[in-house]
Parts: sequence; structure tokens; C-alpha cells
Amino acid sequence: MSVKLSVLDQSAAAQGRGQDATIRQTLALAEQAEAWGYHRFWVSEHHSHPSIVGSAPEVLMAAIAARTQRIRIGSAGVMLPHYAALKVAEQFRVLDALAPGRIDLGVGRAPGSDGRTAQLLNPDRNASERFPQQVMEMQAWVSGHNLPPGHPGHNVYAYPQSETSPDVWMLGSSDYGAQLAAHLGLPYAFAYFITDGQGADEALQIYRETFRPSVGLQRPSAALCVWALAADTDEEALRLFESRARWKMDRNLGRIGALMPPEEAARDYSPAEQFALERLRESALIGSAATVGRKLRQLAARLEVDELVVITWTHDPAAQMRSYELLAQEFRLTANSTL
Repeated sequence: MSVKLSVLDQSAAAQGRGQDATIRQTLALAEQAEAWGYHRFWVSEHHSHPSIVGSAPEVLMAAIAARTQRIRIGSAGVMLPHYAALKVAEQFRVLDALAPGRIDLGVGRAPGSDGRTAQLLNPDRNASERFPQQVMEMQAWVSGHNLPPGHPGHNVYAYPQSETSPDVWMLGSSDYGAQLAAHLGLPYAFAYFITDGQGADEALQIYRETFRPSVGLQRPSAALCVWALAADTDEEALRLFESRARWKMDRNLGRIGALMPPEEAARDYSPAEQFALERLRESALIGSAATVGRKLRQLAARLEVDELVVITWTHDPAAQMRSYELLAQEFRLTANSTL
């Protein structure tokens, strides 16, 4: 089974590092990901989030496009209910003009923020209910098709037009996104790292069983977004993982902040927290390149996915870079390669 390997970077904040430096690190990682042979590089959208400072994927994508030549670049994703579908289509048509045939427009329905922030982005509390209609309108504008007579957008076009157009992806962590992706004939990316795998089997089964072929996609195409961390040894990976583990344990208590250095991340945990922490370590995709590679291959085979999109948080940017480098070596990635 052939599976593509890609990168999702969220520009995770770290204690002791400026948030502007975090954004620049995302750009540096994108350049390296291309050099190592990864298939695509996606960036996410979050708002007023102390841990994730990537708030404008379309801006980051433009900067990445200017620094790369081959790798696909995408959003994972644009939180469409915040915006007018036409404006999103225009932004991504401009991106496609900058990097022809390399742009992915991943969209999601979740706010990527808290309720108050979401309302500031779009005061319409019912915006998410129109998400399916927004996606279909955006598809038409992105692909250069005219909306039907009687629609307010009839004879309205998203410029610039060109021979290529962005690929639209549906993102999700529940059955809703799987059903909509299948209905519209879109590729589907399941956020495995958000749910710790819960619901992945069911969502992918729904997507495959109810998929309807479209002009752009004749067969189901699914990607899995997973959190993984590789290091030179299993022990070093476990040490680096302490930053992520502390973040997750604090989040469960409603405390969300920047990643701590691994040597400062340990704290006194309650017995219940200690039990949860041990389960987290046991299930995490962490270890040496060989260990993580084996786990990733097993996961891809079990869920029969076409692609794995790897997200890695570390306090030290060098450790994050090393993780992706090790995985590229483990899977012998080269330009346009697959596992």
C-alpha cells in the first residue's frame, strides 16, 4: 500500500520564544519539508489561542509559495463560516497564481476559537448552518464555474483566472465532515490528533461508503492528520514529549498556554492525572524513527488511508526539524515520493 507523507504545522507558541519567531519557524520548516521530499505542507487557522499563533493561513501560504518550488501548500484549514465564500475563493485564486497547481484549499466548520472570538469574527451566530451552501459556492468560484441563474452570485467570478485551480479539501473530526465530503465528492482529511483517534474508523467508513464521484474526484481519497514525534532514541523522544504531555494535562484543567521546556514541564499530578498521563504516553506516536515509522505504517494500513499528514509540537524548533528529518530518512522520501 502506497501512502503519501505530508506536514501540518500550527505555529505552536513556546515559552521564551517570540511569537513572530514562531511564524518565521513555520516558513523555515516548509522549506526543509520540501527539501526532504514531503508531499504537501499545510498550515492551520486559530484565533485568540495562546498556544497556536497561526491565525492567517492564506498569508503564511503566500510566504511559503515564494520560498518553495515543488511542495503542495494548503490550509488545514480555513474556517469558512467566519468569511464570505467569494473572498476566500479570491484569496486562493491569487495563491494559485503565485504557485500554479500547488494550492490546497482545506475548509472546516469549527470556529478555531472560543465562542466570543468567533462572534467577533462573524456576528452571525447561524453562519455555520450555511456551511454546506458556502462550500458549494466557494467550489464554483474557485474552479471558475458560473453559479446558476437566480443565484445572487450568478455572473460573479473570482479572479485571477488561470489554467489551474486550487484543490478543495474537506476537514473534520466527526461524521459531519465525512458525510459532506462524500456528498460533494471531495477529498477528506480526518483530524486524528484532535480526537486521539476516536471516531476515525466510523468517519472514514461513512466517507467511503457514501462517496459520490465528482468531476474532480472519481474515488474516495482520505488523509489522516496525526501527531507524531521522532528523535534519535526512544528515550530522547519521551523526554521531548514532556512538553506536549504537560500541555495536554493542563488543557484538561482549562489552562492553555505556550509549550514549556521539557525539563520544566513536570509537575505534581493527581492519581487520576497520573493514570491519564501514562495512557497518553503509551498511545502516543513517539520514539526513534524506526519506532514511529512502524506505528505510522500500522495506522495507515489499519485505516486504509491514502496519506498521513504529520503534526509535531516541540519546545525547541531544532527538535521539531530533527523529527521531520528522521521520518523523511525512515521512509526514504525524495521529491514526489511515497512510502
